[in-house]
Amino acid sequence: MNALWLVFLVPLFYQAIVIAVCLRQSLRKKRETRVPLPVSILKPVRGLDPEMQTALRSQALQDYPEFEILFGVGDADDPAIAVIEELRREFPDVAIALHIGAKPAQNAKVGILANLAQHATHPVWVVSDSDILVTPDYLTRITAPLEDAETGVVTCLYRAASHSAASWWEAVGIAIDFMPSTLVAPLVGVKEFGLGSTLCFRKSDLLAAGGFEALADYIADDYQLARRIVHLGKRAYLSEYVVETSLGDATWRGAWKHQLRWARTIRASKGAGFAGLFITHAGVWAIAAIALHWWAAATLLIGFRIAAALASGWLAIRIRRNPLSALLAPLWDLYAFAVWLWSYTSNDVEWRDRRLRIVADGKVEPR
Repeated sequence: MNALWLVFLVPLFYQAIVIAVCLRQSLRKKRETRVPLPVSILKPVRGLDPEMQTALRSQALQDYPEFEILFGVGDADDPAIAVIEELRREFPDVAIALHIGAKPAQNAKVGILANLAQHATHPVWVVSDSDILVTPDYLTRITAPLEDAETGVVTCLYRAASHSAASWWEAVGIAIDFMPSTLVAPLVGVKEFGLGSTLCFRKSDLLAAGGFEALADYIADDYQLARRIVHLGKRAYLSEYVVETSLGDATWRGAWKHQLRWARTIRASKGAGFAGLFITHAGVWAIAAIALHWWAAATLLIGFRIAAALASGWLAIRIRRNPLSALLAPLWDLYAFAVWLWSYTSNDVEWRDRRLRIVADGKVEPR
């Protein structure tokens, strides 16, 4: 029985590590570029996301000496074009361009990026999703690590704003589960990481890694971009800067499909690491401990899980809303465990009104 009890120390130890890395992240010093390099912001857009106009305006409000924003849409009927044109009128002194069209790619976002790459004029490129909200010092902060020649790509943690009960639940999960797993990953030897919230890199490094064309058929383009630059002998750097995104799923079904797509994407990209993810679900282990009447183990697991959720949400990514949602962390673990299990039932995902099948190494093909 004592030997079996030791099994519960693994998820407990993981939560302790989460608390430590989140505390360290919260104490990191602010970095700013000393010699700013001209930056091209490549922004692929499709349709209208919640708070998109506010997010796009934040890109134009950068306190940075030289930058351009290149927006890309797949076709001329996209409703996002009206928002972009309004932004161009509001900021006539900012170099803002709109390009319509995409290169052939199973990943439509990458097809747009490949088209935008032909028009980008600056040596440092920044790619982020259309709903990313930032402050005026964003470019100054995220380009700073590139002053070290060994740094190849800079990425950022993010917190999520919600617009429905389902998206609120998903935002809780991002704060207390996905973000801490990103912080822990480098400690277990994961060197290849990049989040769609921000990817900042040198144009020359991406071209040496094959350009956007090399990512055309992969679903996890952010991970694949970072992976290829790291394989050049460079380093992925997790910035201390935190951006904000906006979740648009209004239904529980939509949130479930979103989580399932993420899970199947991660499983395809990092199979062995994903297989061990159930260890992090302390709430599941707490239920197992309760079933065995091991009350001390259950109490420790629940206590450390809630403490880790607080450390992640309110220290690492600096959420300023109700901290009581951290009490739901053990319940989230049950949900996440169900997603983890269900992800093994198929390789199909639904993405932007398309049904795709994930094949070898995270590539996708039409279903």
